[in-house]
Amino acid sequence: MGTSASATSQAAPFAPTHQADHQGNGMAEHRRSLQSVNIHNSKTKSIITNKVAPVVITNNCREEFQIHDKIQSSNYSMGRISDLLPEHYLVLGEFFMVQDIYNRADVLNTTKSHGAPNFRKVKGNYPLFGMGQPSLNGFKQVLQRLQIDGCEEVVFICVREEPVVFFRSDGDFIPYTPRGRENLHENLHDLDRELSAEQIELSIRKELCDFAKLSENMFYVYNDIEHFKDEPQQVQILSEEDIHVTEEVYKRPLFSQPLHRYYRLPLPMEGAPLEKTFDAFVNILRVTPNLSLMRDSSRPLPALLFSCQVGVGRTNLGLILGAIVFHHLQGASESPRQEIQKSEHKLDFQVIELLISHLPKGQQVLDEVDDAIAMCSEMHNIKDAVFENKLKLEGIGEDYQIQGKSTKAYFLQRTLQSLERYVYLLVFNAYLHDQYPQAFPQSFSQWLCMNAWIYRLLACMDSSELSAPASLITDGIRVLVSSKFLATDLLSTAKEMKVANFRRVSKMALYGMAQPNSEALAVVMSYLTDQRRGHSTILWLNLQEELVLEANGQMFTPREPGSLEQPIPVCVQHPQKLQEMELTLKHDILRCEKWLGVITEQDKQMRMFKTCHTIEELFVHQKSVHPGLSYQRIPLSDCCAPKEEVFDQLLEAMKSSLAEDPNCAFIFNCHDGKDRTTAAMVIATLTLWHINGFPECEEDEFVSVPNAKYTKGEFEVVMQVVRVLPEGHRVKREVDIALDVVSETMTPMHYHLREIIISTYRQIKMAKSEADAQWLRLRSLQYLERYIYLILFNCYLHLEKKDSWRRSFSQWMSQVAARAGVYAILNHLGFSEFENPDDSLMARLRFRWLPHSAQFIPMF
Repeated sequence: MGTSASATSQAAPFAPTHQADHQGNGMAEHRRSLQSVNIHNSKTKSIITNKVAPVVITNNCREEFQIHDKIQSSNYSMGRISDLLPEHYLVLGEFFMVQDIYNRADVLNTTKSHGAPNFRKVKGNYPLFGMGQPSLNGFKQVLQRLQIDGCEEVVFICVREEPVVFFRSDGDFIPYTPRGRENLHENLHDLDRELSAEQIELSIRKELCDFAKLSENMFYVYNDIEHFKDEPQQVQILSEEDIHVTEEVYKRPLFSQPLHRYYRLPLPMEGAPLEKTFDAFVNILRVTPNLSLMRDSSRPLPALLFSCQVGVGRTNLGLILGAIVFHHLQGASESPRQEIQKSEHKLDFQVIELLISHLPKGQQVLDEVDDAIAMCSEMHNIKDAVFENKLKLEGIGEDYQIQGKSTKAYFLQRTLQSLERYVYLLVFNAYLHDQYPQAFPQSFSQWLCMNAWIYRLLACMDSSELSAPASLITDGIRVLVSSKFLATDLLSTAKEMKVANFRRVSKMALYGMAQPNSEALAVVMSYLTDQRRGHSTILWLNLQEELVLEANGQMFTPREPGSLEQPIPVCVQHPQKLQEMELTLKHDILRCEKWLGVITEQDKQMRMFKTCHTIEELFVHQKSVHPGLSYQRIPLSDCCAPKEEVFDQLLEAMKSSLAEDPNCAFIFNCHDGKDRTTAAMVIATLTLWHINGFPECEEDEFVSVPNAKYTKGEFEVVMQVVRVLPEGHRVKREVDIALDVVSETMTPMHYHLREIIISTYRQIKMAKSEADAQWLRLRSLQYLERYIYLILFNCYLHLEKKDSWRRSFSQWMSQVAARAGVYAILNHLGFSEFENPDDSLMARLRFRWLPHSAQFIPMF
């Protein structure tokens, strides 16, 4: 007889911050349902209520239908900005809708003339344009302007990551964005990694329509968040057609201009885009024939138009990407090179120097990026941002709080983010040089995995170049922490050997310990060279990457007062640099002639140092007593997989020593004799087995503990690597035996390089805070990666043994393992048995290989 129309409201995909339990009678619910569908009284003859839903019969008695549009108001939250302003429904459970663009944002004053704030064309002849957020009519005006200027084909790219919706207003649609009460001037970012910006916008529109139905077809928005004059404003919402999402605003006008294209490429407010974002940009190049190197050169280039909120930061990044693309399409001759004042724009960072020296056409890559930046610098200059943030960081005097961080931490982060953005532009341009002529057979993500050495270089882009120098110990900004505080003597060897955690691998001339002072060094050397052991040749390998000094006979290392357990990373490429830095620190301490704060095993004290020596000076003295002693420093990061070159250095040092004396003894030390020392001893054990022969491998021991396969290292990602490697199971079993042999005397430490993987991961559930949980997740992933690297190294030793390991492990990893997909596996590292690895940024090489502290880990 009629139509039953159902439009049942669904709960929003975002958990609201407040929920109210509304339980009314049936009539009240029916009134809300009637209100929600906007039935005009002139059409309604009668309404019959029942327990299911009200039945509406129209005046002409030709239609009858039930209303099932029941709004689940209990799922929605209400709030107010202040006690003086009205309460109303909140978007996504907690946010207010604020007008997107304020008048002062249009610095170039182009809204009236061009349709969008800060509309501009870059310098030179490239058809490259940028702008801020326009309204619907404003965007139509922009397209008309480009058409008048002769742009036949337009590729429009919105680079906003935050959701934007448009309300109908005076024949136009005006953009609004959800914002939090605590900061009404800032848009929302990283709302939900599972949902795209388009999906969130659709969810918001659905909520807004529900709110209007519950509030007499009206909703509150805010235009003036400075003075709140006449705020909030009411907007009328009768249907979804009164609200547009971004896709509707930008795509619909393109139907009249079939050559135009629209894409959404979310770019971050700070820092460099993720690899998947670069991949998405490359896909735009792939699907646009006129942006191919095989394009019809008789046709004009398509216009590239980028837009963010105001048209400055992210738009500028998009413009630079476009300029680099046009460089490859037509060459720099189309856009005269802009002169750059080198005195103001010199970026003297180690990571840039290393990158340019290692990249093919490195200097050309840098020059092209600098040209692109200069072309697009009318409103923002990326190099200036790096330079200015670094100046602010260096000029910090008294520390105070900015956005919940100390001044130093704030500007350090800003400097690193702006530097990261610049460096990734260099890397992306290098990718274009390699892949553009081949029509992009590899995505940017794949290419970086095949060139994982770039991630290693990018790991140098840390705070060590920017943070306070070690000499600031003399100014009280940093403190000296004693080795006794850092190295608990779990093996009870300090009394006899004068050094913590001294141990030997059974039946092998391999030793490990914590950092010894001069007294302990003499005791250990006497022990190794006595009549019983009789080692005439000894190679001592120091694995510490942090600065270390002996002062007044006690070992100290500089630390930040707020994180005594965390070493201060020193990003250096050669151990000689560490020695130079330690010499500088030594001279500063001796020259200051004043009391300095130190942390001992008891408490904080003030001491004045009369004597001070570097580690190398201690070994120079011992070499005069024991001529058979050799000393090397091979810096190794704590808890992490050793870098490829560290494996090379350890292997080469052992090969050279064994060539001179096959009975040479090897000694390793780090700050506490545990993590790094154990890892190096395992590497040494495997190396000696390959040279001298493997012990008999027994059958796998039956382990009856719960989840024994994880204790045995049989994680899915590990077995994925094992399946790729020749004789992978044998290779893994040999590593496991080496781990067990090295850790045989480590039982009192409760420390095993394989077993610590799962034990650390299980601690995540017991973490006291989210930050602690993330720190444990990072550590467990680092332990997992280290285990995989040991397996890879053992495979390398097997396969390259026939050539006496002439090809280094680093070369083998890049030339062989990378092509087999090993780095691709490591770029999705995680515990897939328990969770989705992609949910954590630390699954990626880019984030996992950066130096981290317990105080700052990217949240997931």
